Amino acid sequence: MARPVVGIIGNAHLINDTYQTHAGGAMNSAAVAEVADCLPLIVPSDPELAPIEDLLEACDGFLFTGGRANVHPEEYGEVATPAHGSFDRARDRLALPLIRALVERGQPMMAICRGFQEVNVAMGGSLYPEIRDLPGRSNHRMPPDGTLEEKFALRHMVTFTEGGPFHRLMGKTQVMTNTLHGQGIKTPGDRVVIDGLAPDGTPEAIYIEGAPGFTLSVQWHPEYNAAADPVSSKLFGAFGDAVRAWAGRRSGGLRRSA
Repeated sequence: MARPVVGIIGNAHLINDTYQTHAGGAMNSAAVAEVADCLPLIVPSDPELAPIEDLLEACDGFLFTGGRANVHPEEYGEVATPAHGSFDRARDRLALPLIRALVERGQPMMAICRGFQEVNVAMGGSLYPEIRDLPGRSNHRMPPDGTLEEKFALRHMVTFTEGGPFHRLMGKTQVMTNTLHGQGIKTPGDRVVIDGLAPDGTPEAIYIEGAPGFTLSVQWHPEYNAAADPVSSKLFGAFGDAVRAWAGRRSGGLRRSA
């Protein structure tokens, strides 16, 4: 029996500064295939190439990945500044309405880093352009030097809400995570519940209140070493279970458009 399909929202990327591609990190594909036990499918991050209605039919669940480009502040009513960094407007046009559609349908989604920020913006929230510039906040960015292992190493604790979905999933209220982001949640969007915080108060884990499907999303990068890390494996495992349940209901006669 074919595994359910997870659409991985890719990023625009230039090879040798000339050749335009839509790319996704191999870590994301490996986590979906090996831990969630689903078929990873890279989605071109442009709604003109991949209309949302078609994607909802083609995929059972979606993974919104990290990326160097940030959500354009215009999407939450602010003016772009140099601190906001670079943008990927085609991904904005695809990811934000797709997230809203998934929430309403109950179709499973999980979001990481930029994806985590997309979920907040899609639901009407806003972002800080640079967390490290805020009083009392730490530098959450990727270390500029070192090996891949050193850059993705566990760096800080995340504390979950007692009795919340992350606490129930992990079996504990505190876990160690990596951190590789510059931006972060400023104002939570409508129904966005902050369920985990870094020691400096930066939101690190969210879900959508009242959503009928899986919406757990994190600011850190659980795709790294996902099969071996107990926190990552539980998160991707639960996501895979939700995707299989959606696919099972569909094969049992429920149309995805229902």
